[in-house]
Amino acid sequence: MSFEHEYEEEMNDDSCCATSGSHRKSHHSDKVKSNLVTRLNRIEGQIRGIKGMIEKDTYCDDVITQISATQSALNSVAKLLLEGHLKTCVIERIQEGDQEVLDEVLVTIHKLMKK
Repeated sequence: MSFEHEYEEEMNDDSCCATSGSHRKSHHSDKVKSNLVTRLNRIEGQIRGIKGMIEKDTYCDDVITQISATQSALNSVAKLLLEGHLKTCVIERIQEGDQEVLDEVLVTIHKLMKK
């Protein structure tokens, strides 16, 4: 299943961001939150596996390959969150007249692209 298709299915579950006073929060559906937590749990396991590989003196190239796979998995989580943020929070804030959200998104994208 493609990233875009997977995301479309998950984000149709009323995922959005909200402001509570000066504190902003994200409100993901239970399905989206469960998917993100599952992905992060898998990544956490990959990190523990990499640590174990280093402790066992595993060949460097094999460790680097696992690090690359873990980075890719983490990037997928970031992409899901960013797309949800753009399709819900950002659109909502623009509709409310908050143009500063565009600068916030650009800074976020810049941070993601540095990696």
